[in-house]
Amino acid sequence: MHKTKMMAAMLAASTLLAGCVTDPETGQRRLSKAGIGALAGTALGAGAGALVGGRHNRTEAIVGAGIGAIAGGAIGAYMDRQEAKLREQTAGTGVEVERQGDELLLNMPAGITFATNSYEVQPQFRTTLDKVASTLSEYGKTYVDVYGHTDSTGSDAINEPLSRNRAEAVANYLSSHGVAAARIGTQGFGSRQPIASNATPEGRQANRRVEIKIVPIKEGDI
Repeated sequence: MHKTKMMAAMLAASTLLAGCVTDPETGQRRLSKAGIGALAGTALGAGAGALVGGRHNRTEAIVGAGIGAIAGGAIGAYMDRQEAKLREQTAGTGVEVERQGDELLLNMPAGITFATNSYEVQPQFRTTLDKVASTLSEYGKTYVDVYGHTDSTGSDAINEPLSRNRAEAVANYLSSHGVAAARIGTQGFGSRQPIASNATPEGRQANRRVEIKIVPIKEGDI
């Protein structure tokens, strides 16, 4: 496990260096949009498969809710359709849809989802979240994890509960709009999982986010 984390950290560091560009006016190095996207992909790859509470700990709730599983050969097409619909629904909203294998990650910048230091979903974002909830309800054979993240500004005493409360606010919104609560897990990471450098305003903005991780429920999971 330690070796894996070290390799992930080294990969993230090399990606960070490769994703930097020099501002022609100031001469300073900053993270490019391509670099931020590459780091997001690295973070998704490093965390793939790690669901809040683990798959097996959700079995009883999933079974009790009557939620089925996907046969192995059908998983790719199932997630393809869901990805296409989510991309269509979130186009132009600021939400990014990442794909890693058979898993999806929706990256929702905090600037469009919440006001500063607030964990109440902003009214103007609810239309987008309604569409996301509709698709998650339609494609019900998936786990849905909601993760909250902050930048490194401020203390853990502030960042940890803020990230957790934001994740729970999005999760509660989804469950109140048709997504079975048995499928949903939440976790707040505070500033512990940056996808960009906290040394720049652009990087800190990228780190302030809520993510929705969508993982297929496979036969054998339940």
